[in-house]
Amino acid sequence: MKFSVYQISRQGGRERNEDRMGYAYTRESGLFVLADGMGGHPEGAMAAQLALQTFSAYFQKAANPAVREVPEFLNSALMAAHHQIIRYAAEKGMLDTPRTTLVAAVMERNQMHWVHCGDSRLYIVRDGELLARTRDHSYMEQEAHLGRATDHINRNILFTCLGSPAKPVLDLSGPMQLLQGDRVLMCSDGLWGTVTDSEIVSELARRPLEQAVPELVAMALKRGGPRCDNVTVLAMEWETAEEFQATCVSTEDIDDGVFASTIQSGVPDPTIEDMDDKAIERSIAEINEAIRRTAERNS
Repeated sequence: MKFSVYQISRQGGRERNEDRMGYAYTRESGLFVLADGMGGHPEGAMAAQLALQTFSAYFQKAANPAVREVPEFLNSALMAAHHQIIRYAAEKGMLDTPRTTLVAAVMERNQMHWVHCGDSRLYIVRDGELLARTRDHSYMEQEAHLGRATDHINRNILFTCLGSPAKPVLDLSGPMQLLQGDRVLMCSDGLWGTVTDSEIVSELARRPLEQAVPELVAMALKRGGPRCDNVTVLAMEWETAEEFQATCVSTEDIDDGVFASTIQSGVPDPTIEDMDDKAIERSIAEINEAIRRTAERNS
């Protein structure tokens, strides 16, 4: 398995950047996750970080070296992330819960499955054409899909997310067969809020990832102006050609049982308040213990 990956996050006019992203892989499987902590609720960055850590822990357990049932894995990991956020809020006695959107994909066996909750998006581009794009869990997108007017609707109002009191609504998609050169882009609404789908497709089609992604981010920040939302993008090209040198990952050279990840699980993020090394390690230990108990029940 071979892919190129490029990720970037830029703070807009917000007080802090509550977006999080990362990827992990084994010899035969790759996980890509992006979460956007929601403003208007406390500790959005914490919700996004917990979501990524939960997915990473579940992936490390499930990918041996491939994930056995990818849709079930994505569903279970998303619900576990939701419950981790709820439990965090309960332990701290919070009156309101941290909340986050999330989009995640697993790529293996030349196929991709993905899941999303909220309005963080995933785009798939092949030969300059948009093959697929997630549909936001927002009232605006819901009305637009029904052919109704949306001018009066705030695009930021979602009807589901991780961390809310209600059970999250999620959409599972795939499998989609991947071909060499296919490009996948995951992003927070800070990108697509000011950059059109056609512009995203055009940039991905005509430039290498390390040029296209920064250009899209710069475009979003410029158009968003002083009050621009944070802009975060994680993009991947499948089975990259040999001459492509930047950020290329080949799993053919790693051994079975090896797990690599850019998702921080034991290092504190300086933008997250009240989260030291011990707190993060305790959180991951709790996730792993929950996975162990589930495995014992299933066996």
